[in-house]
Amino acid sequence: MTVAARAPQTSSWAIPAFRYLLGSEAASLSGSAVSTIALPALAVLELRATTGEVAMLAFLGQLPSTLALWAGALSDRYPKRPQLIAADLAAASALATIPAAAQVGVLTIGQLYGVTLVLSAAKVVHDAAAISLLPGIVAPHQLHDANAKLGAASSVADSAGSNAGAALVGAVGPARSVLADVVSFLVSAVLVWRVRTPGQHAHPAEGRRGLGRDIAAGVRYVIGQPTIRTVITALAVLSFGLAIMNTFWAYYLLTKLGASPAAFGVIMGVGGAGSLAGALLAPRIAARIGVGPTIIIGFAVSPLAQVPLLLAGPGRSWQIALAVTLAVQLFWATAAGTSQRSLRQILCEPRFQGRMQAASTTVTAGSRPLAAATAGALAVLLDVRTVLAVGALLQFVPVALLLASPVRTLRDMPALPDTVAVPPAREGAS
Repeated sequence: MTVAARAPQTSSWAIPAFRYLLGSEAASLSGSAVSTIALPALAVLELRATTGEVAMLAFLGQLPSTLALWAGALSDRYPKRPQLIAADLAAASALATIPAAAQVGVLTIGQLYGVTLVLSAAKVVHDAAAISLLPGIVAPHQLHDANAKLGAASSVADSAGSNAGAALVGAVGPARSVLADVVSFLVSAVLVWRVRTPGQHAHPAEGRRGLGRDIAAGVRYVIGQPTIRTVITALAVLSFGLAIMNTFWAYYLLTKLGASPAAFGVIMGVGGAGSLAGALLAPRIAARIGVGPTIIIGFAVSPLAQVPLLLAGPGRSWQIALAVTLAVQLFWATAAGTSQRSLRQILCEPRFQGRMQAASTTVTAGSRPLAAATAGALAVLLDVRTVLAVGALLQFVPVALLLASPVRTLRDMPALPDTVAVPPAREGAS
């Protein structure tokens, strides 16, 4: 594999547009982490949701991900900033209905279903635009650094949001604590509005043809790129296994293992610290052991980290063990995620960035509704712990896929194709 030539090592932090994007992502993620604690607590502890209702909530939360290809095509065709702002405002509006309904005593599980659908749809649009916007803000040689900083900010946001969520749920209740997420989306929208990027955001020529043709062209492009195709396939299988487990993750900890909302928040917060370390160290790890090994180890740690969960019982000692294991898992998951995302962005042509990312979302996040439905069906026949074991076993498959691919021998990021233009590391016109 050819190694990219040395480029000036200007930090992505020097680019104002990147700083605004980073702040926007951190704001929305910190608020969403509060909702990650508050919404399951609201459903399970106050609305007394059954296992079937919990599975339906997870299913509906993932369902809009099946439309990611359309979101990716739109992000390649039209300017990305308005899409980001609209997604943030839609999410804030939907979440604001929860404390309002709770205040007058009319909140139902049905309303949670609707809010979850809107949140997921907004996230699909937001992610397609934000991830594909990054290569237009920073130069290719800065992508790994930029993704590492975004990963670190995400980890801090998750950790802070999880702990804040646990504290808010205890102090004001799960319904009112959702207001923190409303504020976070509004802050995110303001910061995105400040973003100015060099280069083109869209491709007007593609706007004159059908959206379906854009989508088909993007799918053909991804299928024709062996490394991108292999990594996305591995991500899809890993995502399916994790989604089966995540359907009952909060339910299992809050009911079967007897964790309080505060303990649940602490476990998630400790895991976030591991994710932060993985993001900060990702470029160094990849430089030391290679890009390919970093990606493969990150995938391999995930199924192994599920063993303590399957063996766990009630009690603080097990909660500590689960928190430490989650931290290790998220350390390697974030390091691997930063590396594989940077690799895909470098290999992908600029005009296909949105559709490439959307293809990844479609086969990863898009498989999660099926995984949630599978988990719900399995829960009818099996106990929850066995369902979790099925999800863990599936996570060994992507490791085998990567070991049999060229990713195994990839030491450095590949050289840039001659057709890829390098954007200047400065602000320009929007």
